Amino acid sequence: MVYFEISRIGFNCGIDKDKCLDYPNKCINCVKSRLRDMGFEIHANIRISEMDSEEKREKMYQELIWQKFLDVLNIKHIILMSKSSGSAIVDYPITGAGVDVGLLSGFIQANISFSQNESFNNGGEEEKISVSDQQFYEFDYKDFTILLKSGDLIRSCLVLEQKASDSLKNLVSEFIIDYERRYRANILRYESSGQLTFDESIDYIINTYNVQLVFPMVLSHTIPPDVSENINENYVKRAIMKIAKELLLEKPFFFINNILNRVTNIANIDVKIVLYEVYQLLELNIIIPTKLEVAESKFKSFQETRAIHFEKNKNLNSLLSNDKEFDTLKQKAKNINTEEAEKLMNKFIKKGEVSENAMIYQAALKEYEKALYLASGFDFEDAIGKISFKILEVQKKTTDMELEYAQDAGEKAEKRKDYINSIRYYKKAIDILEESLQTVQVNPDETEEKIRKLEKKISKLETKI
Repeated sequence: MVYFEISRIGFNCGIDKDKCLDYPNKCINCVKSRLRDMGFEIHANIRISEMDSEEKREKMYQELIWQKFLDVLNIKHIILMSKSSGSAIVDYPITGAGVDVGLLSGFIQANISFSQNESFNNGGEEEKISVSDQQFYEFDYKDFTILLKSGDLIRSCLVLEQKASDSLKNLVSEFIIDYERRYRANILRYESSGQLTFDESIDYIINTYNVQLVFPMVLSHTIPPDVSENINENYVKRAIMKIAKELLLEKPFFFINNILNRVTNIANIDVKIVLYEVYQLLELNIIIPTKLEVAESKFKSFQETRAIHFEKNKNLNSLLSNDKEFDTLKQKAKNINTEEAEKLMNKFIKKGEVSENAMIYQAALKEYEKALYLASGFDFEDAIGKISFKILEVQKKTTDMELEYAQDAGEKAEKRKDYINSIRYYKKAIDILEESLQTVQVNPDETEEKIRKLEKKISKLETKI
């Protein structure tokens, strides 16, 4: 049997308080009884409180998420040390704090060994504190605060910008218990052989401390209709999505702080509300965290792509010279003023949107390219970015259609036992996915997983030929 404890669980009793004769005097006992009926063990120290409105519940969630964000912003470096040897078994920097982990862990271990039950050297000052018996120890190290806590097998060391909040301390306590339970075998193996096998625990650390909140972010390539409707009905979410798209025109990723600053500068909205809505979009996988190494690669690719696009814009006349409609447009552009050009550009955009909504993507692309030609020629800077984004969106939709066709064709060929053609279509799908990794609007982890699955399919089919 596996036993779990669950915190911050809400319970809707399903009865209108105006119609309940026992409200409010017997509510607590009623909730306990119903929880027991569902198989929950109820401890004597359980806390049950009524949240009498949706607004109050939402306010509570906003405060919780805000505190999560403040806590992760405070963490600069996460170090886990073997309690027996004092060596660092996990070294995970979050920002460039410039901490020498070897020196820090050596400093801590030396003081612990020397003064286990006497005193702890805090930058030259002696404090009469037992490191082994206390729950937490905080001390200054260079320009940072160190939060140290020991478990049975490991010591957790957080390098912080300022003193730890109570919520962060509680999180550290829970983390150590769960980490030692999950990775006990790895820790014992390290103590006996010195073999480091803790890379797999990094994702667990990221999730526990909500480190993904400070990762670079991208937007999902596709948004389900019900989620899109939810976004359109919420003015804060709409603003977040609009600003995120604008930020992605400047760089291949953005940070949550960018969103918070932009939205709160535009309107007088509580920053906690904005973060709450961002968090909902994260939960829905509409905003997607990207690991730093992936973001760095994307940024390099983005810079190279942008340079190519600039070069293409310089040569736009030559690129469009073979199309009669563009020839006509070029002649017309020579004899119109800025106001007329703007009206014509907007006309092309509207025609492109109509074609895009009708899923006639090639026609939409053509209209948007004509609009971009005018925007570039008359230096409509704001319009250039927006039209470029529309072109990227259409190209992505076209890519999605091509990918769906290739996968469907591969599956149908496989069912017919036409294995060679099936492999050909699956390889085409892989080519499309690999090309999409060069864009800024895909989830790289999901895309790479799709590629791996297709490669496995191909390997199986090759054995049948």
